[in-house]
Amino acid sequence: MSSALDLIEAEVVACRRCPRLVAWREEVARVKRASFAGEAYWGRPVPGFGDPDARVLVLGLAPAAHGGNRTGRVFTGDRSGDWLFAALWRAGFANQPTSVSRDDALALTDCFIAAAVRCAPPANRPTPVERDNCLPHLERELAELTSLRVIVCLGAFAWDAALRVLGGGFRPRPKFAHGAEFVAREALTLLGCYHVSQQNTFTGRLTEPMLDAVFSRARVLGCQ
Repeated sequence: MSSALDLIEAEVVACRRCPRLVAWREEVARVKRASFAGEAYWGRPVPGFGDPDARVLVLGLAPAAHGGNRTGRVFTGDRSGDWLFAALWRAGFANQPTSVSRDDALALTDCFIAAAVRCAPPANRPTPVERDNCLPHLERELAELTSLRVIVCLGAFAWDAALRVLGGGFRPRPKFAHGAEFVAREALTLLGCYHVSQQNTFTGRLTEPMLDAVFSRARVLGCQ
């Protein structure tokens, strides 16, 4: 990545701004899930990653306790990531359909991935204060991703976070929906997508064709 994004990554990883999240992420890393008992957990904030020249940003909610909080890379090593990376691969944004560890061979092209909140939260529910504490990280990333044209918001939480970091004050306030589009500023469109969580993928609320359609649209918008 660019030197500026490297500096942002270092700032993210060192952050201890939210006491509740610090305590939870470190407890999870210490206690561990039985199936990962032999692994060293990351247990720190999880930075964004991908192509510095990306035209598409994929924005999630937060790292999973035993996914990104374990591997050190958002969406890596969990069921949500299985869906996301397979879709990115089908759309030509990733060189492989899976990602299981921070040092695997995954490479993103024209795509950057980040989370609105960088630490794994209890019950996957960050507070508004924790969200707002994290937004400056995203704001700095957006300033460096100068080729960005599309933000794919995975879920309403990411949609709201993107609106806030872009200045808010939009009237009427655009509502999240799967497939929703909102031109937030010149040459930057928010694109809504149901989150790739098991709650959506296991129930059929989000299907592979629905996810593929979102990234096909992101590709079109990114080239405009």
